[in-house]
Amino acid sequence: MGLLYELQKKYKTISIVGMAKNAGKTTALNYLIEEAMDEGVRLGITSIGRDGETQDLVTGTEKPQIYLEQDTIVTVPTQLYEMADAGLEILKKTRYSTPMGELLICRVADSGYVQIAGPPAAMDTKKVCAEMMSYGCELILIDGAIDRKAIASPETSDAIILSTGAVLSRSMRRVVDETAHIVNLYSIPEMEEGNARTLIEENNYDDRIMLISEDGKVTKLDLATGLGSSRFIDDEIDEGTEYVYIPGAFTNSVIADINPKKLKRIKFILKNPTKIFLSAMDWGLWRKKGMKVNVLKNIEIAAITVNPWSPGGYSFDREALVGAMREALPELPVVDVRV
Repeated sequence: MGLLYELQKKYKTISIVGMAKNAGKTTALNYLIEEAMDEGVRLGITSIGRDGETQDLVTGTEKPQIYLEQDTIVTVPTQLYEMADAGLEILKKTRYSTPMGELLICRVADSGYVQIAGPPAAMDTKKVCAEMMSYGCELILIDGAIDRKAIASPETSDAIILSTGAVLSRSMRRVVDETAHIVNLYSIPEMEEGNARTLIEENNYDDRIMLISEDGKVTKLDLATGLGSSRFIDDEIDEGTEYVYIPGAFTNSVIADINPKKLKRIKFILKNPTKIFLSAMDWGLWRKKGMKVNVLKNIEIAAITVNPWSPGGYSFDREALVGAMREALPELPVVDVRV
């Protein structure tokens, strides 16, 4: 049994997330679609953005097409419905509009190539997936065609498959290190249940920075963003401050001016790991200084797929890349989807 067999036992919805363009995300999607055909698993396929076109609309490079078997459930807007090579039966016209027309939920009546697309907003993807499930899908794969951060959000799917590869760097070591960094970030511990967490969840209706003290006092800061605001955050942290909740991006400029003694004493709380915009080096340096971070919801990574080839004209030895990735991330399945 292959990767898909193991995944469908644990998850109902999986997002496929690329570390960068040309990291092999669409190839990973096709790999799983082929496994589903072999094992008789009825898939649902949707996307954040658009995928399946023969040429990348941004880079101009050739892309693998997406071939769907009969009875697959797929979302396509009206313009792409008319362009499909496969025969598509419209099951439902949804209420979601896209730049390419009204979004349709379809059944593949005759196998063939399809350009897929989904709702423009990541937050609507979960609703679309629920509708697709009602048509008999056993597993839904969500193609992350626009933004790695948005599609990786834990609100979108049960887990993600992270696609990485040579396109990240000419150095295999750097490819492995950057991938391991993202896996480590996405696995940050969730904030423990208790009064402080409840206070954050109850008061986070306006996405403001909050300070939570040991005695349960909530202080909201009058800041539109945390970016460049570390001096103001530092001014508000007192002896009783236990948690600092940052609803938006977590960057160097959010923490740079916080007193080192305060930094060691408090704990930052984020919505989820996609809010972190720190390099592996910066993350390591801040952790050594005593920075502590928890999230309200972390991200489950189901597997890593690797692509040893780069459109830049260089490649890695596939066995060496897979071996190095497995050594760095022994707890996760690592698959070369180009084999």
